[in-house]
Amino acid sequence: MVIISIAAASPDLEATTNRLLRNAPDFARLFNHFYGSRVASKFEQLLTDHLVIAADLVNAAKSGNSQAAAVAEKRWYTNADEIVHFLNCINPYWTSKHMREMWYEHLALTKAEAVARLNKDFEEDIAIFDKIEKQALMMADSFSNGIIRQFCL
Repeated sequence: MVIISIAAASPDLEATTNRLLRNAPDFARLFNHFYGSRVASKFEQLLTDHLVIAADLVNAAKSGNSQAAAVAEKRWYTNADEIVHFLNCINPYWTSKHMREMWYEHLALTKAEAVARLNKDFEEDIAIFDKIEKQALMMADSFSNGIIRQFCL
């Protein structure tokens, strides 16, 4: 929704951004149950950074500032690597290799969706969104499976 709002300069941008940013504390509340408040807080910060950097990237691309977009994209991948390392440190069943593959696929799909939206290729945007939804569900399964293996087996 934020990508669409940025691309269209929609008046709902603040509302959609606020909703998107709720994801980080939602994850933190869940992580707190398993890993405690310090770990939950760190993950919340990493995920918030991830979301803010994504918006920076879309805004830079929309404005045609390729240098700022490249810098934001590099920061985005660095943040993904930080998330992967963090997740692997707290749960050995979230392997670095698998987590990196998932996060990089997530970044590539999100970027492709933003590019399609900014280019007004709405059919491609929708097709990519379908892939993002499928990939997000797969990521959710990986997170759940890691928690189950770590705490329930």
